[in-house]
Amino acid sequence: MPQKRHTVDQIVVKLRKADVKLGKGKKVPEICKLLEVVTQSP
Repeated sequence: MPQKRHTVDQIVVKLRKADVKLGKGKKVPEICKLLEVVTQSP
């Protein structure tokens, strides 16, 4: 069964990676796909 929650350490690492990708001009949906997280729907 897949893990449903991320640990604090995992979240921090993913946020740092996302920040780097945003700085390089990637879009949020692309980053979410790369980091294997789901975007929240409106």
